[in-house]
Amino acid sequence: MTQPTITTSPETEPQLQPQSSKRRLPQWRFWLPLLLQGLLILAVPARDAHTVMTGTPVVLQTAPVDPYDFLRGYYQTLSYEISRREVLEQLPGGDEVFHSPNGYSQQSFDFYVILEEPSEVANPGEPPRPWTPVAVSSEPPENLPATQIALQGQARNWQILYGLERYYMPEDQRNDINNHIRQIQVDEPEAFVVQIKVSNGAHAVPISLWVGDENYEF
Repeated sequence: MTQPTITTSPETEPQLQPQSSKRRLPQWRFWLPLLLQGLLILAVPARDAHTVMTGTPVVLQTAPVDPYDFLRGYYQTLSYEISRREVLEQLPGGDEVFHSPNGYSQQSFDFYVILEEPSEVANPGEPPRPWTPVAVSSEPPENLPATQIALQGQARNWQILYGLERYYMPEDQRNDINNHIRQIQVDEPEAFVVQIKVSNGAHAVPISLWVGDENYEF
């Protein structure tokens, strides 16, 4: 007995459909976040470099520090006359900045101290003369005379910070500089000063440390 033959038409044959590939995201969505992160990382060094190149040289008088707490690892802790809240409070504008309701309600806030260039130049072989704080403001001061400049600081609880509180140095010089500072603080405390550069935006970068007639670059 002959078996019937079953045929299938081409229309009934199953067709394999190509799998749809996942849609690729534009490459800029991958590179843009990385670029933004890189710009943020480079922003601070670029700002410091611009301040070093274009900023105004200013000298700050240091304040005595505990010689046994001065040296910490690879850096030394610095303090300044304008790091003392009681000094700033006595300046014009100090009471308004540090004793206003806003000053008490905020754990940290920015302020500006106005520094004035010394009228006398140091003699050869002497450290440069420090600038004198003459006023304090809660807002960036405008139209300052050529002999004055504003430096931005931050009041953080009871600390006064300028981003200038650390001085890094090679390991082989740390003990010698520390011993030199101890001696200067006893004999000539005014001969221990720090030279910085301040931008038009009140941002500051440390440049060098003067200990007596010795100058150490940052």
